Amino acid sequence: MSTERPHSVSVAGVIVDDQGRALLIKRRDNGHWEPPGGVLEREETILEALQREVLEETGIKIELPATLTGVYKNMTGLIVSLVFRCQAADGTPTTGDETRALRWATREEVIELADEAYAIRVLDALDAASPPAVRAHDGVKLV
Repeated sequence: MSTERPHSVSVAGVIVDDQGRALLIKRRDNGHWEPPGGVLEREETILEALQREVLEETGIKIELPATLTGVYKNMTGLIVSLVFRCQAADGTPTTGDETRALRWATREEVIELADEAYAIRVLDALDAASPPAVRAHDGVKLV
């Protein structure tokens, strides 16, 4: 029997405004700046999870489909994250149970505010290259 921890799949949505800025959230649990997102629940599709997580953490409903811009593996946490570039369909940025603060951030501000492992997700989404980026990190730094 394996003693390995279970793997998880998470999603994050990088909402981009008309000025090319990305919406970041400041998480209540750890105080880090990140794109909104979270772990998929067993019964939901990837896009359902994306829409739910972004709405829960920002108050914004996103348009679907969204563009996959990167796949990221946390080598220590055994989490694979799918990151999408999103457009807001409805709503106003609002804090909530999981979100201490929100802000629209330029590329430079993203690099300043977020750990490298999360900043790269936002930058990849802003660049929206095709094919999507595939990267690994240790929870903070790229590996």
